[in-house]
This record gives sequence, C-alpha cells and structure tokens, in this order.
Amino acid sequence: MISSNDFRTGVSIELDGSVWRVVEFLHVKPGKGSAFVRTKLKNVQTGNVVERTFRAGETVPQATLEKVIMQHTYREADAYVFMDMETFEEVRMTDDQIGDRSKYLKEEMEVNVVRWQGQILEVELPNSVVLEVTETDPGIKGDTATGGTKPAIVETGAQVMVPLFISVGERIKIDTRNDSYLGRE
Repeated sequence: MISSNDFRTGVSIELDGSVWRVVEFLHVKPGKGSAFVRTKLKNVQTGNVVERTFRAGETVPQATLEKVIMQHTYREADAYVFMDMETFEEVRMTDDQIGDRSKYLKEEMEVNVVRWQGQILEVELPNSVVLEVTETDPGIKGDTATGGTKPAIVETGAQVMVPLFISVGERIKIDTRNDSYLGRE
C-alpha cells in the first residue's frame, strides 16, 4: 500500500484491476476543508489518461512490477521474439504490445520487459541507441554543427533529425525517449 502523500511521477499503482502510472501530481491544501492530491494517471495497458483526486493520506495498492532483461533475437512475421537471458525462454510480442518503441529495436538488443501478474505490460528500451544512417541528403562543404538539421533514416527504419554534416554510413547516437540526435559514435 502507498499513501497518496507519497505519490511521485512514475509511481505505479493498482486501481480498478489494472496498473496506472502517475504522470502528474499536485498536493492541494485549500484554506477551508481537508487537503487532497490531484493526479493525472496513465493506464499502462491501454494508454488512457485520466484525472483523479485522492484525499490526503488515502492509501492505494502499489503495483508490484517485475522487470526482466530480455534480448530481441529476431522478428517473425508480425511478432518480435525476445529471449529471457536467465531461463532462455522465448516470448513473442506484437507491434501493439511494443508500441512506437519498435522503431529502435534491432537484433541482439537487450531491453527491460515489464510484467505485472505474469502479463507483459511494456518494453523499456535503453535511453540511447547507436544506429547507422542508411538514407539522408548528402552533406555539402561548409555545413556546420550549428547550421541546421535534416531528416535521416537509420537502419531500423526510424526517422531522426540530424545536423547537416551527417552522411550515409555514419553511426549516430539517438535518445529513444524524445527521438533526438545526441552525437556521432
């Protein structure tokens, strides 16, 4: 159990038979009446976002999530195959389960798979990945690091905005949280 006073961004709780993650929270102490906590919660399974108010000190069950390190081994038709690095069991996940994070998945990449009561909730990628640029406009002499950006397609098919001097064949580091270019590798 967790008190509503202990809510922080990223805390996972159980409500109505599903897992919700605290996206925003605000402790409110009105001049008249008792204090309360106004929250914005995101359903981890469906992605729905709701606003909910809790009395100050109200307790709710905290979700017990299990993180397992798995390796993406290969893609099979419409499923991604992951292997548990300890038990060597294989798990198949669809595009719907992985979401838009699939654009950075490449073979032999290790990821955290989050489970709740044996059910797979989400796949957590590393904060940054190194990928090779496969398609972009050619760089022109005089392009500088502060000059601007252009779109580039990397080996997994994702599109990222990169500086003008980046060319095809270069390996770049990308932040998977906000799809931004971090530097050359």
